Amino acid sequence: MTVLITGVTGVLGSELKKLFPNSISPEHKDFDICDKNQVNALFNKEKFDLVIHTAAYTTVRGCEENKELAMKVNVEGTKNLVNAILKFSPNTKFVYISTACVFDGHSEMYTESSIPYPENFYALTKLLGEYETQKISNHIILRTNFVGKKKWPYPGAFTDRFGTYIFADKVAYGIKEICESNLEGIVHIVGDKKISMFDLAKITTSDVKPITINDYSGPKLTMDMSLDTIRWKKYSLD
Repeated sequence: MTVLITGVTGVLGSELKKLFPNSISPEHKDFDICDKNQVNALFNKEKFDLVIHTAAYTTVRGCEENKELAMKVNVEGTKNLVNAILKFSPNTKFVYISTACVFDGHSEMYTESSIPYPENFYALTKLLGEYETQKISNHIILRTNFVGKKKWPYPGAFTDRFGTYIFADKVAYGIKEICESNLEGIVHIVGDKKISMFDLAKITTSDVKPITINDYSGPKLTMDMSLDTIRWKKYSLD
């Protein structure tokens, strides 16, 4: 099976590379999804059975402050991949990594059938990427909420933002399992319990400081990113 992984230097992409060691997984400097000609050239050369698209511009503040770049990477980049598959390899399975943030976060435990309503521009671009993905008949849209299993990158973590969080290595494993199944459409990869972002951070970083949304200034954030699933199993956070 010939597999392409985009965003291989990211937290999730690097974990997927371990599970798909023979995949074609170029770094951004060698393969720019925003370059339509470059994308078409690769798909004209290689016939992929599976494409796992993890590359994205993911910082909420960055996307809000540079909407043009966010649209270019998250929407146009995805569109370039989709169009290349439709043109050169329409039977390719396309897996798009989306986010729990496509929901407004005003309630909780969103399932695959819940209606998206983004709170910020980052989430909007990821939702638009979902719509592009749906142009391919053999597609999987994976919504999840994960972090790398390493030291928390900030001095503080929110006690009042919540999610059914999962570590990136488990997400990668879940992606592999789902790709090996006959599922198509929207699937949520979720942890088996809802916890705060602070409790998540404490797992890897004992000295992380508790903060609340009142300590934050910036673009609107999704406060409750808790996902549920009616189509797949749940994974432990351990």
